[in-house]
Amino acid sequence: MYGGGGGGFGQGNGGGYFKQERLPVNTIIRFVPQQQAWIVERMGKFHRILDPGLAVLMPVIDKIQYVKSLKETAIEIPSQNAITADNVTLDLDGVLYIRVFDAYKASYGVEDAEYAISQLAQTTMRAEIGQLTLDHVLRERAALNVNITKAINEAAEDWGVKCLRYEIRNIHAPEPVLQAMHRQVSAERSKRAEILDSEGQRQSAINVAEGDKTAVILASEARKAEQINEATGEAEAIRLRAEATARGIRAVADAIRANGASAQAAVSLSVAEKYVDAFGKLAKDTNAMVVPAQLGDLGAMISSAMGIYGKISETQAKQQQTLGSRLEGKEPEQEKRDHHSAHVPSTPITDLGSGKELSEDPIAEEFERIGGLRR
Repeated sequence: MYGGGGGGFGQGNGGGYFKQERLPVNTIIRFVPQQQAWIVERMGKFHRILDPGLAVLMPVIDKIQYVKSLKETAIEIPSQNAITADNVTLDLDGVLYIRVFDAYKASYGVEDAEYAISQLAQTTMRAEIGQLTLDHVLRERAALNVNITKAINEAAEDWGVKCLRYEIRNIHAPEPVLQAMHRQVSAERSKRAEILDSEGQRQSAINVAEGDKTAVILASEARKAEQINEATGEAEAIRLRAEATARGIRAVADAIRANGASAQAAVSLSVAEKYVDAFGKLAKDTNAMVVPAQLGDLGAMISSAMGIYGKISETQAKQQQTLGSRLEGKEPEQEKRDHHSAHVPSTPITDLGSGKELSEDPIAEEFERIGGLRR
C-alpha cells in the first residue's frame, strides 16, 4: 500500500509504523491496476478517485496524492499484556484482517488507517480481556474474537476501513498459573473418574437389589401357587371322600331298608366285630386301657355289643315314631300308651352267651363296670 502527502506514509504519530513507498508520477496517461484506488488532487484539493484502467491526467496541476489497496490485508498485532477480571496477567497477540471500503475516508479521515486500527485492536482487546476471568478467556475465545471485531468496526467506521475478523493467536499465562491449571485439570479428571466409579458401583448394587427383589417375589408367588394347588387338591380329596362316604352310607341304608331283619342282623354282626377289633387296638397307643369284666368270655362280649346296638336301634325307632305321631296330631294317644307302658314291668334282656340278664341301658351299665375296675 502506498502512502503520500503531508510528511509521508505512517509518520503522523512519530513515524515509521508502516513501510513508506513511492507514489506514481503524473505522466498524463496512466494505467491504474485492478483493486487499487488512486486519489488525485488538483492544485492541492481533492479532485477525483481513479478507477482501474486508463486514466488521463492534466500535467502540472494534477497530482496522485494517495494510493489505497482495496484487497483484504492481514495486520499482525504484536504481543501485549492484559489483566483479566480475576487479576491474572496474560500475554496475547493476534492477527487483524481489514479491507478499505472507502478510499476517500481512508485518505482524509485518518492520518494512517492501518496504524490507527492496529492500536485500536490492542486497546479493545485489553478492555474485553479485563471483563472476563481466566477460565472464560480460555473457554470463550471465539466469542472474544467476535466482540473485538464488533468494537473495532464501530470505532473505525469514519476511517473507511472495515475489520473483517480478529483472531487471538497466542495466550501466554504465568508459570505458577499454568501449574495451578494443570493441578486443577488433574483433580477434575480424578473427580470425574471417582464419580463414574461410584456411579457404576451404585448401579451395580441397584441391579443386584432389584434381582434379589424379583427372585423373592417370584419365589413367594411360586409358594403361593403351590399352597393354592395343595389346598385345592386337599379340598377336592375331602369332597370326593365325603361323596364316597355318603354314597356308601346311602347304599347301606338302602340295603337295610330292603332286606329288613336279615340286614339288621348283618349290621349287628359288623358292629360286634368292630367292637372287638377296637379293644384289640386299645393298648397300642397308651399304657392305660379299659378292660371289660367279661373279657375272657368272647361270646358274652359279642352278645353285649349286639344288645347295645339293638337297644340303640329300638330307642331310635321309638323317637322316630313319636316324631311322626306328633306331626300327624296323635300326640295324646301316644302319651297314653307311654303312660300305660310306664306301669307295666319291662321284660329283662338276656345275654345269649351267659344267660345273664342285661339292664335296659347297657351303655350306662358298661360305664358303671368301668368305674368299678378303676376303684
